[in-house]
Amino acid sequence: MACMAINFAKAQEKKYVLVVHGGAGTIVKSSMTPAKEKAYIDALTMALQSGYKILQKGGSSLDAVEAAILVLEDNPLFNAGKGAVFTHTGRNELDASIMEGSTLRAGAVAGVTTIKNPISAARAVMEKSEHVLLTGKGAETFAKEVGITMVDPKYFWTKDRWDGLQEALKADSLKNISNKKSMHTDKYGTKNMDHKFGTVGCVALDKLGNLAAGTSTGGMTNKKYGRVGDSPIIGAGTYCDNSTAGISCTGWGEFFIRTVAAKTVSDLIAYKDYTIDQSAEIVLGKIKTLGGDGGLIALDKEGNMAMPFNTAGMYRGAITEDGKVEVFIYR
Repeated sequence: MACMAINFAKAQEKKYVLVVHGGAGTIVKSSMTPAKEKAYIDALTMALQSGYKILQKGGSSLDAVEAAILVLEDNPLFNAGKGAVFTHTGRNELDASIMEGSTLRAGAVAGVTTIKNPISAARAVMEKSEHVLLTGKGAETFAKEVGITMVDPKYFWTKDRWDGLQEALKADSLKNISNKKSMHTDKYGTKNMDHKFGTVGCVALDKLGNLAAGTSTGGMTNKKYGRVGDSPIIGAGTYCDNSTAGISCTGWGEFFIRTVAAKTVSDLIAYKDYTIDQSAEIVLGKIKTLGGDGGLIALDKEGNMAMPFNTAGMYRGAITEDGKVEVFIYR
């Protein structure tokens, strides 16, 4: 026991400057090929290093967060940008948000279909408009006006995601699901619906002590009626305050919205003086009690980080101030 305490103390001495996630879900080693595992590790490592290079040069946490998420949005392994899942009608509808901790400024877009990198559009909303959240065609018109890269919706098409939609549609038609969700659970209590997950996010702490956080997603496979999850909702999927922490969430968005998950992590630190680990675990525990699943990443003003999740696995990684990369997939 003494040895374990010493190791934990040493771990707590690390100062992390950037953390990322690539989604949580039923991610188990037995269903992962070595090649695919390597691809995920390489992608998360690339995202971490992309943001870290900016921080090392004295760049802002905001720039670092955007750079890291751009890497993940451009990688079809993740449910964001190029790898986004399909809606019930066969469209890719993307959401993203970003927030900086020094001023509490924030920006977000939801339900966009022609913006190549939604995280950049979210930042543009924050910096170049008087609004926080823009949706659909209006968000696309704004993005085009301010010079954000636009693409044909076909750009987002990937075979794996299309096949995932076909499976979901088949399950709908056969009535093998109840209330539009699978009732099969694994030993972790995780509902076996990987098509909900793959959201990406990042939190960074720069040399000036400023925090920033961002989240980007394609939402849920087979989503209907213009559904929007927690990712573009400030306080639910993303929140950041220099006095507490930066938080980015992934998982069953409806539950993260109902618990105002990201803001609640921050509030527990601010008003209860809880540690970042305690705050994150309390929030995720509440979500699980309500029947939701997923995870989150959080980084506080001292460089302490937390990465809890209540699923079988979560794509996640962190980099310390001295450049050491840590990447994890399984529980």
